[in-house]
Amino acid sequence: MKYLSEYRDPALAQALVRRIRRTATRTWCLMEVCGGQTHTIVKQGLNEVLDGAVEMIHGPGCPVCVTPLEQIDRALALAADPRVIFTSFGDMLRVPGSECDLFAIRARGGQVRIVYSPLDALELARQNPDKEVVFFAVGFETTAPANAMAVWRARELGVRNFSVLVSHVTVPPAITAIMEDPDNRVQGFLAAGHVCTVMGWEEYIPLAERYRVPIVVTGFEPLDILEGIWMAVRQLEEGRHEVENQYVRSVKREGNRAAQALVERVFRVVDRTWRGVGTIPASGLGLRDEFAAFDAEKKFDLLHITATEPAECRAGDVLKGRLKPFECPAFGARCTPSTPLGAPMVSSEGACAAYYNFGRFHEAATQEATP
Repeated sequence: MKYLSEYRDPALAQALVRRIRRTATRTWCLMEVCGGQTHTIVKQGLNEVLDGAVEMIHGPGCPVCVTPLEQIDRALALAADPRVIFTSFGDMLRVPGSECDLFAIRARGGQVRIVYSPLDALELARQNPDKEVVFFAVGFETTAPANAMAVWRARELGVRNFSVLVSHVTVPPAITAIMEDPDNRVQGFLAAGHVCTVMGWEEYIPLAERYRVPIVVTGFEPLDILEGIWMAVRQLEEGRHEVENQYVRSVKREGNRAAQALVERVFRVVDRTWRGVGTIPASGLGLRDEFAAFDAEKKFDLLHITATEPAECRAGDVLKGRLKPFECPAFGARCTPSTPLGAPMVSSEGACAAYYNFGRFHEAATQEATP
């Protein structure tokens, strides 16, 4: 497959590692925003081969992980409603709510179905006019166009038994929150290539200038990430703070204007709560008033459902880069993929899942945490 084996070449990877080490005169702290990049970094051991030159801090770029507990509880309430067919991408079904997850609701008889597109959920609503079909609209700017299209089409087709439970978040406000955190150690960012494929990278220019940090738009294969790291380190060593694009095979400066226009027509910017992090102003997307009929929170009166994060789960510290997953006392002991305390342990892009599945730390952490 083109752009797969070419970007996993061991010899080229070793050459990039040597280049990074030659360039770095000190240890630089970089944050990869995307959870997909985190999994590549940990699985391929990139954080280990760069030890001493670069410390990778894992950011809040997993949309499943940052979906707040109260939103999961709202999803559980909908899934348990006999009037509802609740649809979602598969990675949301294991995310723990206050009492259980969506798999447990399905085991009890709830109509929970995995779909591969929000348009599949819309078609399900057309096929089942006697049921309310709800799609769990989670994600960064990457998934927002498809979700916007589903809502737009539902209105065009007059499908009134379709709605979306929206939990969209956006990247730039998260970078702002990280840089303004008094405990921040991040000196440069690898921006998520798939987000920038939609949004472009112009919105990162003011952030790079304001906080004097390099931001490199980066892909997801090992060579993508190593080249992105080298570009960020080179900027830091030269005293520059610019936005550069490593992921040139997918990302254009302006992004996808048609997708952006659709998102803007259907969604508006709102404050959003991030799991374990708290509320970040103007960091999310919500449906515009003209699409309120398709807003599951309003349609089913869910706003009264609130939740408190479990104190034992340190997901917030992991998502803000304050804590490596294996440094959490519960990691690998009371928190495992089969008994998760938080979403980062079960998400396919979660940092805790990456360290548990690919890292070499969970055995030691388990031994230390076990009485």
